[in-house]
Amino acid sequence: MAPQLYLITPDNPHLEQFPRLLMSVLSGPEVSALLVRRGKLDDAAYAGLAERLVQIGQAAGAAVLIEDDVDLARRLGADGVHVTTGGTKAISAAVSALKPEGIVGVGNVRSRHDAMSFGELDVDYVMFGPLGGTADPQAGELAQWWAETFEIPAILSDPTAEPGTLGATDAEFIALSDCIWSSPDAAVTLTAFDKASKAKA
Repeated sequence: MAPQLYLITPDNPHLEQFPRLLMSVLSGPEVSALLVRRGKLDDAAYAGLAERLVQIGQAAGAAVLIEDDVDLARRLGADGVHVTTGGTKAISAAVSALKPEGIVGVGNVRSRHDAMSFGELDVDYVMFGPLGGTADPQAGELAQWWAETFEIPAILSDPTAEPGTLGATDAEFIALSDCIWSSPDAAVTLTAFDKASKAKA
């Protein structure tokens, strides 16, 4: 079965233009989830952008996640949070605040020990690999191990991925970020990834 697409927004989007770009991208292949990345945005800019993107993503049928801010996720009616900082304490707090209705995903996984510690906390997925920037050479192996061993879905994130070099993976989701937004046509590139992932399945 082909992995589902999980889309991560850029770390410093153009606040006026990006919502329109996202709408065009989401009009293509089905995107299961959208993570509104905090990146370099201050609190006010992030909240303002997230409010618009929650509406756009949900209208397109994607679950929209906020990064590391349970209160903002609840205020905006987002589908959940993606926890990258604060370790098990932050994850437990998010689970207590949002489950069972909301989604709690976890990233910033550096080892098998991290993954197992986080996975025990009733999270909905574990992401291997960074949200953007340089790819983690261990991410693919960790995601494969997790997918083969545990029932909680694995997400493999490779910011530098290319459709032509997309390898087969048992991870339930592929997360795409910089490789989409740095391309000349984000919508076309997402479609190419969708076709490549289905061909590898």
